Amino acid sequence: MGLMEPYRIKVIEPIPITTRAQREQALARAGYNPFNLRADEVTIDLLTDSGTGALSAEQQAASLRADESYAGARSFYRFRDVVEDLTSYPHIYPVHQGRAAERILFTALLSPGQISISNTHFDTTRANLELLGCAARDLPCQEARDLDSAEPFKGNIDLVRLEEVLTGPDARAVGLVVVTITNNGGGGQPVSLANLTAASALCRRHGVPFFLDAARFAENAWLVTQREGAYAGRTPREVARLAFERADGCLASLKKDGIGHIGGLLALRDDALAKKCEGLLIATEGFRTYGGLAGRDLEMLALGLLEATEPEYLRARAEMTAYLAALVTRAGVDIVAPPGLHALYLNAGRLLRHLPPDRFPGHALACELYLAGGIRCLELGSLFLGALDEVRTLITPAPHELVRIAIPRRVYTQSHLEYVAATLAAIARHPERVPGYRVIEAPALLRHFSCRLEPVMPVGRT
Repeated sequence: MGLMEPYRIKVIEPIPITTRAQREQALARAGYNPFNLRADEVTIDLLTDSGTGALSAEQQAASLRADESYAGARSFYRFRDVVEDLTSYPHIYPVHQGRAAERILFTALLSPGQISISNTHFDTTRANLELLGCAARDLPCQEARDLDSAEPFKGNIDLVRLEEVLTGPDARAVGLVVVTITNNGGGGQPVSLANLTAASALCRRHGVPFFLDAARFAENAWLVTQREGAYAGRTPREVARLAFERADGCLASLKKDGIGHIGGLLALRDDALAKKCEGLLIATEGFRTYGGLAGRDLEMLALGLLEATEPEYLRARAEMTAYLAALVTRAGVDIVAPPGLHALYLNAGRLLRHLPPDRFPGHALACELYLAGGIRCLELGSLFLGALDEVRTLITPAPHELVRIAIPRRVYTQSHLEYVAATLAAIARHPERVPGYRVIEAPALLRHFSCRLEPVMPVGRT
């Protein structure tokens, strides 16, 4: 059918149109960190796809039917029924967002000194592990190293290395394996069902709990139907069920494929683990039937989980990302290939070759996108993933210098994407003009959320 959104616009919100001078002042005031910008200073906000989607008319209507009872609300049971049908897990707990599910699960399951293994842990996942005194170890597949290849499942976990760990000297320290679908920290790439099946079998053989970080389960399922031949005739919902069947449970931010503004999920098979998690939930999030959410949130999430698995919705989302990918590459900016659904990952290190990793080329490109067009996005390079010393100098760079352009669900149209691509094309014509940055202030944990930087002009410029 071609590029067409499978919905029509019913309510609109004006977006800010600013001048270059206004953006320069705003970014300087924000310490050259897009997280510190006010939303009303941003024209196109592609910082994240988390909690930024547009609600459907049915979700809005459902919110008015919500039951706000403290315990045992009807809204919880509607939410539970949808999740149970999707996942088959008997213990289902709503939480206020994904990082709450991480904290509860890890606290109940792990002890200091233990190891969590993943295809790639994302930022809050790693932070919650480190706060417990545990280590996060990433085992992305070998294919993920080649950003340009058309390999269909670069989000897979490396099964050879996983077995080596589970049979090696650190085997006793492994507390769990968690596979992120899709692999957000690995370029938004999907995980195949064959890989999930093999990883699950390895974990069961060695007695290690196996979980899914399922924030983008529906998008992963869609890509499986398109790229994994054995599942070409299946619906995304059927594939998602098969993925959940392979795990001992899941944690998820429902601000992504739940299409909600707030909310998360912890769902488990094991009765004893569920009891421990329930106690932590009640002490820190709320009663087990609301978990820090209002009844209206539970109603909207229950519908969002259904809408997110609709084939036409997912097809349109895939076409939208592919369209932007084609425009961006035509403009001379390389991406992590092949494009997924929730975001494009720009190869900033290749575009800004004049900037070494300690001048944070990914962050530099993110800042330039804001200055040139009011576009806010996220660096996934050495500022985000590298190691700094006590004076904030980079000592271990990230494997790649990337910028994530996340696409909120049902929010922007084709013309917005064309504007983003045109802005990138203008930057790509003179990439040597983009300055690098140095960190002048940063917390020890999750520094990218609140650090402050200053520009460092390229050699030969004043």
